[in-house]
This record gives sequence, structure tokens and C-alpha cells, in this order.
Amino acid sequence: MMETGLETAGVVARQEVSIQLPLGIRLPNTATFGNFIAGRNIEALDYLGEAVCQEEGQSIYLWGGGGCGKSHLLQAASHFVAGRGGATAYIPLAHAAELAPGIFEGLEAMRLVCIDDVDRIAGQEDWETGLFHLYNRLREQDALMIFAARVSPGAVDIGLPDLRSRLAWGMVLHLEQPADEHKVGILQQWARERGMQMPDEVALYLLRHFSRDLHALLAVLDRLDYASQVAQRRLTVPFVREIAVGDPE
Repeated sequence: MMETGLETAGVVARQEVSIQLPLGIRLPNTATFGNFIAGRNIEALDYLGEAVCQEEGQSIYLWGGGGCGKSHLLQAASHFVAGRGGATAYIPLAHAAELAPGIFEGLEAMRLVCIDDVDRIAGQEDWETGLFHLYNRLREQDALMIFAARVSPGAVDIGLPDLRSRLAWGMVLHLEQPADEHKVGILQQWARERGMQMPDEVALYLLRHFSRDLHALLAVLDRLDYASQVAQRRLTVPFVREIAVGDPE
């Protein structure tokens, strides 16, 4: 099936993994529980690992700043359940501007529904209403639902009081930012996924001379990947310094 671009309605089944996604959105195959570098978030990882193995459903809300691993865990849960033959849906509301609340229709048939970036639709009445009704339908079907946002349920700027209270009903898990030693492992993992080997000294150089925000570091890594392919060079500190990617601090 060819993915063309974001559409404003409907979901497309990724048949190879039985995960439903908005049209045009790809779910990385590399996000698993096994390659999540938990660090201080080991309790959240363990809780989710147990939740996806249970027959009964529940509501789980993950929150934390950018780069703490929320999306990775939602995608890992989706892959795990799909790998066991369960129907799942992953909806990243960071793309809400290119979608429509009708995307929620029919998702109550899923074994697992993951709603990422909930805070992105805060204050948008049509989205809030659609998510509120989806929550109720999923609860009636005893489905597993996992939500993620940058802030806690009490702090999210949702205008619909009933939805805000629903989001706080289940298990709420706070994800902390990874320590620098764990960021080294994350950078090296990302590099391996792109077919590159990143020595410790390169990862440490990036952490010392560029933004420590993982999203910003991922953008730097993408530039390094392109530059290393063009130049046919390995990742070394002189090479990183030479091409001067990103915006050093």
C-alpha cells in the first residue's frame, strides 16, 4: 500500500504489523521495549510491559518533557500487542492540524489504542469532545489505552472538565529526562539504526558541544548520517567538527 500524505479522515491498516495509523504516518519498526534505555524510567517500562500482557484493559497516562521516551514507549506497546495478533492503533496528535477528530471513529474495536501528544489538542473543542467519547467507548470495551503528553493530567490545558478527569482516572506515570550517560547509549543506538558506528568519544563530543535535548540531537544525527554517506567517512570527532553540523552551544 503506498502512503501518500496526511489525509483529513480515516485510518489505514499497516497490515504487516496490524497497527492502524493516520494516512501518511509511519511507525518506526525500531521502537521496542527491549531497546528502550530506561535509566530512571525503569518502573514505567516495567509497568507498561506488564500492562500489555494482561487481558483486561486500563488507562495509562505518560507525561514528561520532550526526549524522555514517551513516543518510544507508545510505539513499543503498539508493536508488542500487534506482534501477538492484537489490533492496535497509534494516533500522534502532533499531526492534528492535518487530521480530523473523525480519526477516532471505530477505534473501540482495538485491543490497544495509543494517543500521543494529547496536549497538542488542548483547547480545541471538537478534538476534546471526540477524545472524550473515544475514552468512554474504549472503557466500555475494556480496552487498553495509553495516552502521552508533556504535562500531567492536572496541568494539561484541556477545556472539557470531564475529559481532564478521565485522563487522570487510570495509572499516571511520570517519565524523567535521561541522564547524560544514558543519552550516550541512546545516540549510539540511533546511529546503529542508521548503519553507523558511533564511538563513545563522538557521542560525548555531541553532548558537550551541542544541545543536550534529544530531539535536537536527533536532528544533528540525521545531518551526520547524510554527510557521512556523501563523504564516505566514519563518525569521528574531527569529522563532526569539520562539517560543523547543527548549532553548537
